[in-house]
Amino acid sequence: MRIGTRKSQLARIQTDSVAGKLKELYPDVHLEIVAMSTVGDKILDKALSKIGEKSLFTKELENALERNEVDLVVHSLKDLPTSLPPGFTIGAVLKRETPYDAVILHPKKAGLTLDTLPEGRVFNRNLNTRLKKLDDHDDYSAIILAAAGLRRLGWESRISQILTPDDCMYAVGQGALAVEARAGDEDILKMLSVLNDTDTVLRCVAERAFLRHLEGGCSVPVAIHSEVKESQLYLTGAVYSLDGLDSLKETMQTSFTTENQVEERVHVGITARTVLTSAQDAAEKLGTDLAALLLHKGAKKILSVARQLNNAR
Repeated sequence: MRIGTRKSQLARIQTDSVAGKLKELYPDVHLEIVAMSTVGDKILDKALSKIGEKSLFTKELENALERNEVDLVVHSLKDLPTSLPPGFTIGAVLKRETPYDAVILHPKKAGLTLDTLPEGRVFNRNLNTRLKKLDDHDDYSAIILAAAGLRRLGWESRISQILTPDDCMYAVGQGALAVEARAGDEDILKMLSVLNDTDTVLRCVAERAFLRHLEGGCSVPVAIHSEVKESQLYLTGAVYSLDGLDSLKETMQTSFTTENQVEERVHVGITARTVLTSAQDAAEKLGTDLAALLLHKGAKKILSVARQLNNAR
């Protein structure tokens, strides 16, 4: 079984973790990891929203999947568009690491928080080389990164502050790993199905449905928070203007039925065969309904202005 991945350090760590789980489940299957660079890996001097490519970190991997050069691909779920190309599906969404963002302070700012940093502070939101740039220069006061990636890289000791949902909500799908496969590859999808984590699947179905209905992406400020408690799924979504002065935020919830039935149905690109179809239906509807509520309250205008400003930069 050939597993496709990006060449980055974090991508390899994540792929190795998935490969390890597959090896435990299927010890007789030989696994080979095939690493490659993507558009997002090669262009380092532009903001992601400026490149003009929706599948920045996935296109080359999906091309290899289509050419049968790999059998499955491991992604950070937040890198995957809410609508996948024809012929592909997400066969597994693994148990989510923390979805929250974390603050790493410049060594000279040790002991401070975002609230106590001096005015005029500058923040930076990227990984490896950016962390070195933070430490080696005085241009930035802090860097904000996904806590999940920091933990997987073994950099948890550098975390100065975890941003709670009250501080800052997170990106759709953040902290979750997804395994993409060919939609018609029955054997692979059957093997992947046991990797699904029910709560993570339901949360991410709702989040991706929310983003899809808003027609959002990496170029617009959309944030989310989800939680499963006692058969209830809670979803909070927000949209922001680029200057942060205009925003809309709402929370909705849904309950799951006890219908004991799993059907072959795709929800925002995810085929989760081990998760109740009725629960996935409810999660997708929750995300769509929450997005519709925000659009009704004026989110379309906020997002439209944000896109225009991004394109003009």
